[in-house]
Amino acid sequence: MDIKITKTTAPKAKPQKGDKLGFGHIFTDHMFIMNYTEGKGWHDARIEPYANISLAPSAMVFHYGQEMFEGLKAYRGADDSIYLFRPDMNAKRANASNERLCIPEIPEDMFVDAVKALVDIDRDWVPSDEGTSLYIRPFVIATDEFLGVAPSKTYLFIVILSPSGAYYESGLAPVGIWIEDDYVRAVKGGMGFAKTGGNYAASLIAQVKAHDAGYSQVLWLDGVERKYIEEVGAMNIMFKINGKVVTPALNGSILPGITRNSIINVCKAWGYEVEERRVSVDELVEAAKNGTLEEVWGTGTAAVVSPVGKLRYMDDVMTIGDGGIGELTQKLYDELTGIQWGKREDPYGWRVLVK
Repeated sequence: MDIKITKTTAPKAKPQKGDKLGFGHIFTDHMFIMNYTEGKGWHDARIEPYANISLAPSAMVFHYGQEMFEGLKAYRGADDSIYLFRPDMNAKRANASNERLCIPEIPEDMFVDAVKALVDIDRDWVPSDEGTSLYIRPFVIATDEFLGVAPSKTYLFIVILSPSGAYYESGLAPVGIWIEDDYVRAVKGGMGFAKTGGNYAASLIAQVKAHDAGYSQVLWLDGVERKYIEEVGAMNIMFKINGKVVTPALNGSILPGITRNSIINVCKAWGYEVEERRVSVDELVEAAKNGTLEEVWGTGTAAVVSPVGKLRYMDDVMTIGDGGIGELTQKLYDELTGIQWGKREDPYGWRVLVK
């Protein structure tokens, strides 16, 4: 892919070693942009200084929500090289979302090349402190100036970068999860498996309710029977029940997480029995009561592995183990982040050198 590069003439001050980065607040000097026009395809790939974009008030993304986004990270390895983690999987998932949203497919090599090129330009922004990374946000928006419910004929594919610390301010401290028993997020046949803003907009009201009650995230139940566990707002969810690793099966309303897939592969390689199946909330409550619910953790690009110390469902508040980080949860976090940062062997071939 031919990418036109225009570097900034006014570079911003970069965070220094030891600075508190937070998550999603700081953005690098450049961004990638590419246009799509029906009949012409994707064209005019370019890297430009990070800046506001200009869209007509009638741009379709504002009115009908036709947009897709992805999330992945770049890591500074122990040898100071910059690596991505399974970017091909993000490209595949992006196109699964695009298909559901009637957005044109982005060739996978084009997606990965765009990410690599931008990260390489802003490689000095990749932090080196323990637990930090460069968060990468590719997204597509519909840009036709038209008020009518139909797929757009023009789009923008944009990639931006954000040096980031831990997703949760508490770091790896176990979080409390609110199991939502009123609102629903998605149903089979809808957009639950797609990474699109509408799914997250639908989750906000329950998220506010959970935060007001002192919980970090919402764990959603299925939208039909309202009894089967699906996923957390920002993560997939996993349980260690009576020695087995159990996670809800992908059913069309759950995001097919790349970290989820990676953890399943690691657990199987370590000899754990992994069950991908329906998990009812009643089963969880019973397992918590009889002591077989041994560990709970979330998985996602932003949080990587997030231990859960407490679950709330209606009148039941379940403390997981002693409320601390489970042995397997800690081991999985150390293994995955070790691979990502180049501190451990990568037997799976997941790390991809930027340049």
